[in-house]
Amino acid sequence: MHTIEKIGGTSMNDYESVRDNIIFKPSQRGSFYNRVFVVSAYGGITDRLLEHKKSAQPGVFKLFSSAMEDDSWLKALSELRSQMHQINSELFAQDDPQLSIANEFVNERIVDAQKCLLDLQSLCRHGHFALEAHLHTVREMLASIGEAHSAWNMATLLRRDGINARFVDLTGWRTQTHLTLDERISQAFSELDLSKEMPIVTGYAHTDDGLMSTFDRGYSEMTFSRLAVLTEASEAVIHKEFHLSSADPRLVGEENAVPIGRTNYDVADQLANLGMEAIHPKAAKGLRQSDIALRVMNTFEPEHKGTLITGDYVSESPCVEIIAGKKGVYAIELFDQDMAGLFHIYDPKIVSVIKEFKAQIVSKDINANTVTHYLSTNLKTIKRIRKKLESLFPQAELDQRKVAIVSAIGSDLAIKGLLAKTSKAIADADVGVLAIHQCMRQVDIQFIVEEEDYEKTIKALHSALVEIYDHGRAICLAS
Repeated sequence: MHTIEKIGGTSMNDYESVRDNIIFKPSQRGSFYNRVFVVSAYGGITDRLLEHKKSAQPGVFKLFSSAMEDDSWLKALSELRSQMHQINSELFAQDDPQLSIANEFVNERIVDAQKCLLDLQSLCRHGHFALEAHLHTVREMLASIGEAHSAWNMATLLRRDGINARFVDLTGWRTQTHLTLDERISQAFSELDLSKEMPIVTGYAHTDDGLMSTFDRGYSEMTFSRLAVLTEASEAVIHKEFHLSSADPRLVGEENAVPIGRTNYDVADQLANLGMEAIHPKAAKGLRQSDIALRVMNTFEPEHKGTLITGDYVSESPCVEIIAGKKGVYAIELFDQDMAGLFHIYDPKIVSVIKEFKAQIVSKDINANTVTHYLSTNLKTIKRIRKKLESLFPQAELDQRKVAIVSAIGSDLAIKGLLAKTSKAIADADVGVLAIHQCMRQVDIQFIVEEEDYEKTIKALHSALVEIYDHGRAICLAS
């Protein structure tokens, strides 16, 4: 029996902690094998390769895709190579022969990528070739560099430290064949002996249809999930720099936030909907269907059991397990007096416009003549969506505003008076509620508030609904 384990980018930045707390942790008792590690790029590298995940500050890809006559991407690529060399110098001693080999590995990938981009840029300056048609492939190619860098380094360092580690490159670099994800994984693992060697696997995997087309920056989670399913792992483990806690410790205080301990994939999906992914929902689907448990661990607390996520778990008594939320959400409201009785005609058209501009629907509410969608996107996209909706529904009134969503989430929220208790807690914090959503499934309650009230709402709900008791688990005071 073996485990498939994923190490996040921030954890990867601290090799000694990864080695001592994950690979060599005391509970392993010298049994280091039958473990496969899928690694992310070092923290900040994928942002430099593509664009910053939160601020959207352009990286190499964004610079290349937005300006055909501008070579600013070349400077960004050169700066990226210097940063990767700097990371190498912090991992390998200056007199270690592996340092120059590590730098050469980086150089080879960067030079190959640069040559491809220059050739493509030159080709697309002719009228018969459109850059847009190739950008998806460019994004995939650039993304792969980060994971190849971190996986190669980790495998090399672990061999130095006495582990029979093997670098498993799923990026398809210079490949002549295009395989499905399952085929690429099966091919790479066909000759591995997990009882005697430790595979260090790139989080990015090249596939014939492009992994990023579906998962974008969540591609490493899909690689991780399919590896667990295809190899019939006993457990899937994600190592992060923090616990999956009852709330963000930075907001409610580290002394108040506690690891959840147990929950289910339904709760994990609700978190993902708010952009706080324990795992991408489509990656979780494979684990759930194969009855593989997912454990979320804190890299820096190796003896803590973390949070175990399974398909069938329901809390022993109804309780709130986590308070989570999302800022920067845009509410776009369409009111039309003639909508009454015709929602089935209006809503599909609205949703098609939202999909056209690739905005994520976080939530929505309706009444007889009004529908409001809460979207995770930027203001520029909202303006485009609104303009298109105004042309489709010229008689309608449209409004938009920036809001925040705060949710109380749990595997079983069937608690009498919970809505009243949550509403009172928010009111006592001097916060006005713009909208409330609670579904019959009883897994979450969503409160729409002004964005400036986000932190106050998180603190108020956590204080009112969650406390610590002697086993260190979160329980709901309203239960």
